[in-house]
Parts: sequence; C-alpha cells; structure tokens
Amino acid sequence: MAEPDHRALLQEAIRHEASAQQALLRGDAAVSRERFAAAAGLYRASWEAAPPRSFGRLVGMAKAAVLAGHGGEEAAYVRSALGDACDSPPGWYALAIAALIQGDDDTARRAAAGMRTEDPAFNRTADAIDALARDDADGYAAAVRAIVADFERRDRHLTGVAFADTAVMLERLARARGLAAAPASALMPTLG
Repeated sequence: MAEPDHRALLQEAIRHEASAQQALLRGDAAVSRERFAAAAGLYRASWEAAPPRSFGRLVGMAKAAVLAGHGGEEAAYVRSALGDACDSPPGWYALAIAALIQGDDDTARRAAAGMRTEDPAFNRTADAIDALARDDADGYAAAVRAIVADFERRDRHLTGVAFADTAVMLERLARARGLAAAPASALMPTLG
C-alpha cells in the first residue's frame, strides 16, 4: 500500500479551510464548522505523513479545530506529538494554541515566549496569546487589532480567501474567557 502524499493532503486541507472561511464570511456557520472540522482532520493526516518537524500542519489542525467549535481532542493530540517543549517558533505556536484550548495558561505563556522571532506576525500572535493567558483584556485587544491590521494589508492569503484566520481563532478562544475584543473588519466574520 502506498504512503499517503502529505503534500496532496496539505493542499486538500487548505481547500477545505478556504471553503470554511467563505462559508463563515457569508454567515453559514453550520457549513463552516463542518468544513473546518474536515480541514483539521486533513491537517492531522498531512502531519502524520509529512517529514518530521512539519509543525505548520499542527498549527493548521489546531486553528481549524478551534474554528470548527471544538479542539479538545486536537489539543491533546498536539500535546502528545510535541510534549511540553519545542525548538521552533511554529512548534511553540501549535503548543500555545493547544495549551489555551486546555486552559493551561502557564504553558501557553511559555509557548508564546518561544514563538518570538524576527517575524513581526509571529510576535503579534505571541503578544495576543500571552495576553489571553494573563487575562489582560487591554493587551489582548491591542494585539488582536494589530493582527487584523496585518491581514488587511496582505495582498495574498494562504487559502486565497481574505480572512483573518489567526484573529478569528484567537477571538473564539478569547470569547470563552470573556475577553473578546470584536475588531471590526471585512476579514472578520461575526462569530455565532
């Protein structure tokens, strides 16, 4: 039996994610949840078939799971795949999302620190994660607004859909903590 093609699985995950984003932007939450859940499963399959250290696929899986309205199983999977320490910003990012889902704020803050690089986009996301883990509403609001502004300036998006996926994912996590900032943007759907 042939090994699954991790690149084809990744592309299929991105296609499902694009479809989910379009559905959420037009207000179809049920279809969006279903497609984000499918994308999460495809990101996981892609991770399992990919070469070691393909941490972006774990990030994609965790983000899609949060956007599907769940994430507990995916968070546990990320934690089992990574342990509690990483050696790359994308690995730390996946761990930070998983820790936030699980309410492990100490690990989320440690992971946010590990995400920091010379990449301003990673640093903005790390700021938002750290603020959520500290219950800092003002710090979180400033960070998520900066993330949205960055997405608004982009000419290209991973899925081809103008959608601030990082900010939307963080807003779902923030809402569960009573810290949602609700930044206004055409790239930010109303969360149901």
